[in-house]
Amino acid sequence: MKIKDKIKGIEFKSLLFILIFNVGIILFIWFYMSFVFNFLYKNYQIKRLNEIVNVYKESNEDTYILSEKLAYDNEVCIRVIDDNYVTFNYNTMQNGCILKENNRALNKIINNFSTGNEISNYYPIYNYATKTNGILYAIKTNQKNVFIYSNLESASGFVRMFKGQLIYFVLLMIICSILISMFIARKTTKPIKEITAKAKNIGLGKYDNKFPKNGVLEIEELSKTLEEVQNELKKSDKVKRDLMANVSHDLKTPLTMIKAYAEMIKDISYKDPKKMQEHLDIIGEEVDRLTNLVNDILEMSKVESNEYLYNYENYDLVKEIKKIIKRYEVMEYLENYNFILEMPKKVMVNADKEKINQVIYNLLNNAINYTGKDKIVKIKITKEEKDYLVEIIDTGKGIKKEELPYIWDKYYKNEKNHQRNIVSTGLGLSIVKEILSKHNFEYGVNTKINKGSTFYFKIPL
Repeated sequence: MKIKDKIKGIEFKSLLFILIFNVGIILFIWFYMSFVFNFLYKNYQIKRLNEIVNVYKESNEDTYILSEKLAYDNEVCIRVIDDNYVTFNYNTMQNGCILKENNRALNKIINNFSTGNEISNYYPIYNYATKTNGILYAIKTNQKNVFIYSNLESASGFVRMFKGQLIYFVLLMIICSILISMFIARKTTKPIKEITAKAKNIGLGKYDNKFPKNGVLEIEELSKTLEEVQNELKKSDKVKRDLMANVSHDLKTPLTMIKAYAEMIKDISYKDPKKMQEHLDIIGEEVDRLTNLVNDILEMSKVESNEYLYNYENYDLVKEIKKIIKRYEVMEYLENYNFILEMPKKVMVNADKEKINQVIYNLLNNAINYTGKDKIVKIKITKEEKDYLVEIIDTGKGIKKEELPYIWDKYYKNEKNHQRNIVSTGLGLSIVKEILSKHNFEYGVNTKINKGSTFYFKIPL
């Protein structure tokens, strides 16, 4: 794989995004500890010192007792100097307290305030020992001078150590982030690469692929979906091959018959008008067979195409069925078929009239093909609570239970139950299925062996 392709790959991009995210977090910690933490800590300490000063101003408690309590409760160090310059220190041994040191600048501030007239004041101080900034708050209370000191930066050993080692910590975390990112990226992308390779096999017509499962929900769902697609394509490919074989056979048979009888007319039966007419009739029937086959294939292609726009309209279904039945009058006259209509005088429905007529034609042809010796075909419409139930009923041998799942498949024909020698392509019921599915109409079949079958569909009121 070229470097350019690798850069575009999901593994590299996953690695890059995870790395950027981790490095971003590390840099945020560094920025926070270096700038934001000090700022927040400084504000917190100043606020706390102001609260301590307010306690001194408002409390009548003994200054020494109060100072000891405030020093240890608030982790500050306090020095109290009375009028006789007697000094009392509280919590001055804590880390970072400048009051325990003999600092010339600090002593000058304390002497000036003690001898001056100011009631309170505060002084910023830099502690060279801890290399931290601090603040000294001075207040006169109960004839005593109180000096409160607090660091404005954390002087704890851990914080100072962390800040000192921060650059090494950042580098270590970046290296760890790279390694973890590489592991996660490869763990995630490996099954995706396998799925992609096997998906390409499906495109090449190889349907025996096993898709990986690695415990990641989305990847397992993708694998499951592709397995379902693979199975459907495998089934579809088989149907397509069978369909092509069957269509080729059905095209070849009538063409052979047409050629054979045309040769017979040319060489033999042209001398016998009666024979010649018989041969011409057979040629006409075979042409009809070819025409019906081509029409059904075109119709199947049309209804399966999403380009076809269904034209819904309100119309009288009973009126349309009667028009259709009228075209079968010749079969009643010549072959003694009996078409029985059981329906209301008028049934108004909303559907694609042309396509629903196609459904009725196909179901009627199916019933004519497979009805019993009594040659009865019944069309029945019943008004139910929410639907009109349309039923096409024959009196044939019925459909075996094991054959029911396949009757809606393309090119399925049950030759054993076939009663009448008329043209049948095996596409009729699959066309019915496609049209009714596009309408979202319920459909199905009820059948009993040696008693006949009832094909039905429901149109919402």
